[in-house]
Amino acid sequence: MAEGKAEAEPVIIGGMVLDIQATSSIPPHPRSTCPGKVYYVLGGVARNIAECMWKLGAKPFMISAVGFDVAGKLLLEHWESTKLSTEGIRKHQDIKTATVCHILDVGGEVAAGVASLDSIERYLTPQWIQQFRPNIHSAPVLMVDANLSLPALEAACQMAVDSNVPVWFEPVSIAKSKRIATIAKYVTFTSPNEDELIAMANALSSEDVFHPIEKKMYSRDALLHLLKPPILVLLEKGIKIVVLTLGSDGVFLCFKGEPNILRIGQGKIKSSAFSRKLFESMTSSSPPDWYSSGTIHDGISNFLVVHFPALPASVVRLTGAGDCLVGGTLASICIGLDLMQSIAVGIAAAKAAVEAESNVPSQFNLDSIAEWRHEPFVTSEAQWNQDDPIIKSVGDARTVYHTARVLSSPSKL
Repeated sequence: MAEGKAEAEPVIIGGMVLDIQATSSIPPHPRSTCPGKVYYVLGGVARNIAECMWKLGAKPFMISAVGFDVAGKLLLEHWESTKLSTEGIRKHQDIKTATVCHILDVGGEVAAGVASLDSIERYLTPQWIQQFRPNIHSAPVLMVDANLSLPALEAACQMAVDSNVPVWFEPVSIAKSKRIATIAKYVTFTSPNEDELIAMANALSSEDVFHPIEKKMYSRDALLHLLKPPILVLLEKGIKIVVLTLGSDGVFLCFKGEPNILRIGQGKIKSSAFSRKLFESMTSSSPPDWYSSGTIHDGISNFLVVHFPALPASVVRLTGAGDCLVGGTLASICIGLDLMQSIAVGIAAAKAAVEAESNVPSQFNLDSIAEWRHEPFVTSEAQWNQDDPIIKSVGDARTVYHTARVLSSPSKL
């Protein structure tokens, strides 16, 4: 058990899951099988995020639960191969390891799926998590996924807040995202997609005042105009920063207050050679105050938004992209990068993920840092009017593309 003063490591709590991913090679027919491929992939939102962080030079402390069945053995064997601690992973013969079956369409998107995750709620109890209080208290950040039960979520978040440790809440799904209602006051960051955002805002409003939006029907500016009310609900309920993921449309980084809130780089963890090079590359390619110069707010609610576009990618599968976005961002925060720089790393990690067969790429590549590290950072003109919040686009920002070159190499994925 964890006792005394623990090493400063990011703590990740949530599911370790075996994903069974089936991809049809033709449009599927109801009530019939079709040709395609079936893969067994190591998954789970929390596990994916933790693996991504590890491959970017962080050393996450994982708290989860697995059984001694086939799925559990596969997950545990891989985790042991990383040389990361397995102390926080609850192991018991009565645990039926969490498993998800995904049906993917020909484009790599999830068309349907069935999740068997009861063991996460049943065995990741507040009592189990409590044993690792020293790890949470010394962590640069705590990430919890919504697979946890409400008591476990609240217990973990309370431990973090007691020591001023920032909390990242990953919503996982539309249904489970509603668990934000009991912990919003503890949460520093959350990373919903637009459907999860709507569900979270409704849960925090105690009524269904917001309705799903088909984002493909709207321009970027029009989409933000429609999503501003539910975003504001989350911010007004205590969440400091909303990282709204939009798939191929990128990310909206949303917050209220002064841009100084983005200077949250922790820099508490022991740096690896990989993370030191990443830090040096990012800090040399963007000046310290680049993200605050010229920032404008809407003048009423002090609501600010930065848009990060997705990077062009040759899509293989999309199931790990969001998790690697979060993993890349968290790993970068832990080594001392600010939030804008960290999200740029996350976007590059997501690009690498969609081009890989697994949820997390086999490795990230830093070979080209020396060539790109001195490239200047450029932003496009801010677009703003009195009715809508700022959209400060980094569509042409070299840091985003520089980071993609640094982290992804098709020959090594």
